[in-house]
Amino acid sequence: MTIPDAASTPPPTETAPAAPPVAKKVPVDRTHHGDTFTDNYEWLREKENPDVVELLNAEQAYTDAVTADQEQLRTDIFNEIKNRTQETDLSVPSRKDGWWYYSRMVEGSAYAIQCRVKADGDGSDVGDWTPPVVEPGVDVPGEQILLDGNAEAEGQPFFSLGGAAVTRDGNLYAYGADFAGDELFTVRIKDLRTGELLPDTIEKAFYGLTFSPDGTTLYYMVADDSWRPYQVKTHVLGTPVEQDEVLYQEDDVAMWTGFGLTADRRHLAISIGCSEFSETRLLNFDSPERGPQVLIPRSEQILYDAEPFLLEGVEKVLLTHDRDAANSMISLVDGVEFTKPLAAQEWATVIAHDDAVRINGATVTATHMVVSLRKDTIERIQVTALEGLGTVKQAAGVEPVFGEELYTASMGGTEFESPVIRLVYTSDFTPPRVYDFVLPTAVSPAGSGGGELLLRKETPVLGGYRSEDYVAQREWAVAGDGTKVPLSVLRRADLARDGSNAGVVYGYGSYEVSMDPGFGVPRLSLLDRGVVFVIAHVRGGGEMGRHWYEDGKKLNKRNTFSDFVAATDWLAQSGWVDPARIGAMGGSAGGLLMGAVANLAPEKYAAIVAQVPFVDALTTILDPELPLSALEWEEWGNPITDPEVYSYMKSYTPYENVRAVAYPKIAAVTSFNDTRVLYVEPAKWVQVLRATSTGSEPIVLKIEMDGGHGGASGRYEGWKTRAWDYAFLADAIGATTLR
Repeated sequence: MTIPDAASTPPPTETAPAAPPVAKKVPVDRTHHGDTFTDNYEWLREKENPDVVELLNAEQAYTDAVTADQEQLRTDIFNEIKNRTQETDLSVPSRKDGWWYYSRMVEGSAYAIQCRVKADGDGSDVGDWTPPVVEPGVDVPGEQILLDGNAEAEGQPFFSLGGAAVTRDGNLYAYGADFAGDELFTVRIKDLRTGELLPDTIEKAFYGLTFSPDGTTLYYMVADDSWRPYQVKTHVLGTPVEQDEVLYQEDDVAMWTGFGLTADRRHLAISIGCSEFSETRLLNFDSPERGPQVLIPRSEQILYDAEPFLLEGVEKVLLTHDRDAANSMISLVDGVEFTKPLAAQEWATVIAHDDAVRINGATVTATHMVVSLRKDTIERIQVTALEGLGTVKQAAGVEPVFGEELYTASMGGTEFESPVIRLVYTSDFTPPRVYDFVLPTAVSPAGSGGGELLLRKETPVLGGYRSEDYVAQREWAVAGDGTKVPLSVLRRADLARDGSNAGVVYGYGSYEVSMDPGFGVPRLSLLDRGVVFVIAHVRGGGEMGRHWYEDGKKLNKRNTFSDFVAATDWLAQSGWVDPARIGAMGGSAGGLLMGAVANLAPEKYAAIVAQVPFVDALTTILDPELPLSALEWEEWGNPITDPEVYSYMKSYTPYENVRAVAYPKIAAVTSFNDTRVLYVEPAKWVQVLRATSTGSEPIVLKIEMDGGHGGASGRYEGWKTRAWDYAFLADAIGATTLR
């Protein structure tokens, strides 16, 4: 590594910022399918190498120098976020096993405090599910603190919770804490009767914790060396961790494993799968000696979720599946059917396949089926009575009715025996609202569109915020192949359409993840500076159904990038903005998108912020020993075995396609301990960009040395990170002044 000599380098000024650090070149040839690529910076993967750490620190120093004049803007945006946020706040209590559970935040504290208070009533009446009035800053009689995140984080460089579980008798509380940002957790168990921690300590657990019904056994997840969750283990309380047994181990490196309780808590469901097919194994707590039993084997190549439950005393399984149903459908199956070959099984249709409706998943309460679905890009909830389900007597589904065109309604968790379900509602300019939706019955019949919606809370937004000051509109860009790409266009209502404003285009476009309408306090700081903010719902996401995803993955991946450029062209030609004042932003797989569009159309952007960017995707996926690489084959294809996939990926991966053009201002934002997208990818990328670009705009690497995939921990650090990103963009597109 070489770093410019301080004696020969002028001090940073507005016209002469510090020169960027230049990494030494150590050529390494990578050959696949007869093609050789020479990588000069692969040595930066050596995380323990002092030269690597020195370079990264030098990168941050350079970034600090280049962006020093943005410090006031960052401070302003941070304060705007802070001043709009009610810092002393709490979640809406959720009832479980006779307790109300909630979390609260205290002004000046970075982390949540997990709490509970005893519930009244036996839960048989709707009134029993009315949450207690818990006010910010007001002591709650009988409140019990389960975990104070601020106390846990004291003296630690990082802190994050990775799951928690309470025994059904309410006596024991298990939680996982990450103190490094690598998403591996130390699990401790607290006796809530005494406040003491049990001696049982599990190190390096993955996400996911749950107790057996009798509270004597804790189930937890373990990841392998490539950070792939592959083992479900059991810990018997009071025994040495070394004696913990493996309940299930998944050896296929391309499959992801997880677990959870079924809705009625009679089974532990182990889910194994990729993006194209899956397998569910059920452990029946009434006969655990049988071990986890397979429902539909993965060899049938069906992507499905299973929810077992008892219907009039008969074991049933509610299946959400893609068998002859690209957008998925829902079937009801008797448990005994799974003992037969698939072709001989009888499945009753509950919700038929519909090309215009994507079924996301389904669960049950004691009385209703609850379905998450997507129609016209919007995520919504539908409920149907269990009585008559899958027969000609099946009742019509009921959806809660909301007043906005663009919104998101999702499940907020519910108890199996509850007469209400918890919903979370939000839109781009409606702060999150928590509702309880009363399940329609003969006693409380459905009205126009459904049962009663009981508003439990709307997240307060301070600082004089008024939703009517802003507008969210659906627009459509047209891609080069004629495909119409949906856009969410957000702006201030008083903005003049005079072609002089600044714009930002945001996108993701992978893994069938949808960029659904959702309120964001930080984004207001850009809108209030006259920015037109466009969310591009590009192919590869899930907004338009399964085909939308499949048209943006594997050998169709370039559609994701060209869709984003089309969205940018729409904005440039919309009359809202000055085409010279457009920035772009995306993170993780959206960071790959940023790298790709930077290569495709650098002239269209004044600045690009690539957050934890997956910009060296081919190198990563070619090495199955690296974190998550093998799991990515179902998303991008397998370039190890397929020369066509290799050639196609090499044609678009950002790191290998940097070319001699004038790149815009670019900020690559990363974390040293990120286990999903390793820091080495953006570190290599910025070196090649600087060495190749024919332009003079700065290209910087912002690195959090104590953070993970989500950056530094704690809400205040999170706000600072977002303020940094937005200030970098706002400065580049000339949107620094509040309107």
